[in-house]
Amino acid sequence: MKPESLQLAAQQLRDAVASGDFISPLRERFEGLDIEAAYAIQQHNTEARLAAGHRIVGRKIGLTSRVVQAQLGVDQPDYGALFDDMGYGNGEPIPWAQLQQPKVEAEVAFVLGQDLAMVNPTQVDVIRAIDHAVAALEVVGSRIADWNIGIIDTIADNASSGVYVLGSTPRRLEDLDLDLCGMVMERRGEPVSVGVGRACLGNPLNAVVWLARKMVELGQPLKAGDLVLSGALGPMVPVQPGDVIEARINGLGSVQAVFQLAANDEVSA
Repeated sequence: MKPESLQLAAQQLRDAVASGDFISPLRERFEGLDIEAAYAIQQHNTEARLAAGHRIVGRKIGLTSRVVQAQLGVDQPDYGALFDDMGYGNGEPIPWAQLQQPKVEAEVAFVLGQDLAMVNPTQVDVIRAIDHAVAALEVVGSRIADWNIGIIDTIADNASSGVYVLGSTPRRLEDLDLDLCGMVMERRGEPVSVGVGRACLGNPLNAVVWLARKMVELGQPLKAGDLVLSGALGPMVPVQPGDVIEARINGLGSVQAVFQLAANDEVSA
């Protein structure tokens, strides 16, 4: 793709955030748009956010389900950047105006205590580098109308990022069975999604190893203090204004996302 086409696609995604008018799939409108070009579009918007005064606090991993990978015709996950204005505390109200076509998925989040800048990081390197894990809810979003996305669209759109909520009970890895950590996600007490650690590339640590290697290849290694959202443990679910979503993950406790009512909405009796 020509540089001006990359810049135009990036601008259209930014405009969709600002206006709330979502756009048709990029893959249908930009000739020559491949995965490499999609990451270039993502990088354009990352640089725009950094220039606006934001900072990167970590990374998110997407497409960690083998089933979803097969559906999109890819054999690896993707990644996006997490910025300083995307995080919410456990139970902290999330403004509806900040979201775009939101859906929620439960994940294991990791906080690094050491850099992962060595060549070809191994699982041992990753385990040593992780300081702790917490339960997390990722509120994904899409600037593509009706979530009509392919791999190209989601990568360009910062891996369909939105916001995230972290639980408040950090745990050390030695206290966890990440293969078999069961997850139940509820909407106001009603189960809406169930899953297990193995749904995330066989183990959430496998996803972090993949990301660590990818970021070293790109010359942007993960650093101490970085947050990593490792990928969904079960199916994502759409949410509406006023919803309260809570996920419980074995060994990690619970995490709750509270969605504020949209403007002009009222609480029903």
